[in-house]
Amino acid sequence: MERKGADHRKGEKVLIIKLGYSETLVGEISRTTSLGDVLRSTVLLNLYRDARVTWLVDEKAIPLLRGNPYIERILPYDLTTVLQLKAERFDTIINLEKVAGICAFADSLNAWRRYGFRFDPDTGTAKAYDGSQRVLEICTNPRDKLRNKKYWEELLFEMVGGRWKGEMPYLGYKPTSKVTHDVGFNYHVGRKWPLKAWPMEYWKRLERLVGENHTISWQRGLDSIEEYIEWINSVKVVVTNDSLGLHIAHALGKRIVALFGPTIASEVYVKKGVKLLPEGDLECMPCMSTVCTRGRSCMYDISPERVFTAVCEQLREDMYDESKACSNT
Repeated sequence: MERKGADHRKGEKVLIIKLGYSETLVGEISRTTSLGDVLRSTVLLNLYRDARVTWLVDEKAIPLLRGNPYIERILPYDLTTVLQLKAERFDTIINLEKVAGICAFADSLNAWRRYGFRFDPDTGTAKAYDGSQRVLEICTNPRDKLRNKKYWEELLFEMVGGRWKGEMPYLGYKPTSKVTHDVGFNYHVGRKWPLKAWPMEYWKRLERLVGENHTISWQRGLDSIEEYIEWINSVKVVVTNDSLGLHIAHALGKRIVALFGPTIASEVYVKKGVKLLPEGDLECMPCMSTVCTRGRSCMYDISPERVFTAVCEQLREDMYDESKACSNT
């Protein structure tokens, strides 16, 4: 049954379990917190704006949620919180983690409705509640993942019986920085997936191309999420690998030039911007692998000249956005 709004959920007590240990559309499970997946999951709050939402999350991701007006409580995943939640009662529990132990914990909690992933006591693995089977198939079968044509947000909404209509994620932290540069280079990627990185020599070539007429700022805030958000907010256009910075820029409404290679670009919704993929006939792409078997990453097949052209186009679009905003005031 389709959910058509949040009004009928007024006062509903909802628990969202999204720690970041398992990415929603990826089968791999890790204790390295996927901050981007946590931020993207906040798009669900569009369905629960009038509910009393508790969000269980890994402590590293709390700065992304802190200050969010649609979350009543942010709880870190630790023993004290687990004991507390086992004594509470909820109307709805949404478990977005595929870690078997977390699924078992979620199943043990008191709730009327459950969405997302559950625990199978016979196999000791994660299984799907009604509405989430398609997502689990995508996670466990690479062919299903490659055939998927839906945005990540569409699948997430379907897991809880909703329909995504272009809603955006909510970033709790509200930056105060002013725009000081035309273009930001979000060059860094995490250790978990180094293949997503565009080559540094290409960033240097792009710097020479862009720097002739525009100001550039290289990525800052690697040790602080708040500082990182402030930096992204200080530029007009963000050039970025497929990383947390892409999702923060999207949530902030920034113009984006996103570079994709081993990961699937079609799953990622970019409201303002463009996604660039390697040129040429590469049968292995997207490989969804952390190790390249070609000997030369496909990211080398995205030329700085193509990126420069895209940056110039996004700067023109940003100027149009500003002039339109001024004419409406």
